[in-house]
Amino acid sequence: MKAELLEAHRTGRLMLFVGAGVSANLGLPNWSALIDHIAEELGYDPKIFATYGTPLALAEFYKKKKGSIGPLRSWMDREWHKPSTKIEESGIHELITKGNFSRIYTTNYDRWLELAHEAFGVQYDKIASVADLVSVTNGRRQIIKFHGDFDADDSIVLDETSYFQRLDFDTPLDIKLRNDVLGSSVLFLGYSLNDINIRLLFYRLTEMWGGSALASARPKSYIFMNRPNPVAQEVLSHWGIEMIVSDEDDPKKALTEFLQELVS
Repeated sequence: MKAELLEAHRTGRLMLFVGAGVSANLGLPNWSALIDHIAEELGYDPKIFATYGTPLALAEFYKKKKGSIGPLRSWMDREWHKPSTKIEESGIHELITKGNFSRIYTTNYDRWLELAHEAFGVQYDKIASVADLVSVTNGRRQIIKFHGDFDADDSIVLDETSYFQRLDFDTPLDIKLRNDVLGSSVLFLGYSLNDINIRLLFYRLTEMWGGSALASARPKSYIFMNRPNPVAQEVLSHWGIEMIVSDEDDPKKALTEFLQELVS
């Protein structure tokens, strides 16, 4: 493992960005299951419905038909938080919780990061809106819900409209992100490089640093993958992001072993 990454973690200058791949290790439904549910709710054949547009467009169609994403958010909340899921048995969540990360940003809506902190006795402040920013505790870990939280329908970035609004990157959470990344390395876990959300985020981070007089002092950022991708590796290197690739084929085992080496 890179010495710079280990040192950033040891000194508390490493912040996490946690994506859907981390929650997927808990067996949560994926986007396909969500789109299938939307189709059934609206009376369409799921296989045919999936060909009608992108997931964002299909979620937008649902919102127009139903008047809000409230019912869909409620279904997701139930399906993503089944009592059968035992967060204390997730080695990945335990290692994230016990790591030396001052801040954890996540694009996941679910509460498993928060529940893991409660299960393993680590205090935290959840930040999902501007109101949360005024009540944080100095020195306590922050969990920033960058794409919204199940506790507030209007915070969730799920449909096309909310996604396009999110692309502006001018909310209080974006301002906070700009401040946070100036002094920290960023480690991305659980993201697919095919996801336009994460690629846009990489671009924005590079843009933030490019506009700074201290661009040459930018800390390194990293993304962990369990499969090599030479094209992405070359592109990301120009954006100041180094790809760390595991030799382990199983994604869950690969991420667990990586976190064990980092945290221990």
